Amino acid sequence: MKKQLMTAFLMTIATTVLLGILYPLAVTALSQIFFRDQANGQLIPKDGHLVGSRLIGQVFTGPGYFHSRPSAAGDGYDATASGGSNFGPTNQKLIDRVNGDTSRLQAENPNTPVPVDLVTASGSGLDPEISPAAAEFQIPRVARERRMSEDKLKQLIAAHTRGRWLGLLGEPGVRVLELNLALDAEK
Repeated sequence: MKKQLMTAFLMTIATTVLLGILYPLAVTALSQIFFRDQANGQLIPKDGHLVGSRLIGQVFTGPGYFHSRPSAAGDGYDATASGGSNFGPTNQKLIDRVNGDTSRLQAENPNTPVPVDLVTASGSGLDPEISPAAAEFQIPRVARERRMSEDKLKQLIAAHTRGRWLGLLGEPGVRVLELNLALDAEK
């Protein structure tokens, strides 16, 4: 019995050291060597200050900026409260919010269908991207506020549109933070 307890104790110590200390240190070291940007959250600096991440969306409310998707994460893009609202398609709160957002956006850009990603939150509530259609929908407002040509904004959107992975998987997306930083750089 004593020999079995000693073996169990030593195996617990060995697996704790191996899997709880050495393995995480090795994975961290390899990720810092080979995938530094991804391992550190793909942070975006501007003028020596961190302004955000390529992985987590932010709220942009100014009329001269492209707006992100609505967020169901806490008080808007709160990474500690990541998750959807869990409202189903027949939930009246979701229907009222979507209808209100749709009405507001249609008033901003009449006679143009509102892209669905401008009125619905992503599953995590932290999506940093919008569809190219959602970005193009906002062009008239941004052009008017910034006194820029719509063609110039279309070029900026095209330059900041991420294509499908390997040309096949996923949907194209526009990272809103990077697009808005490019807008600020145009001034």
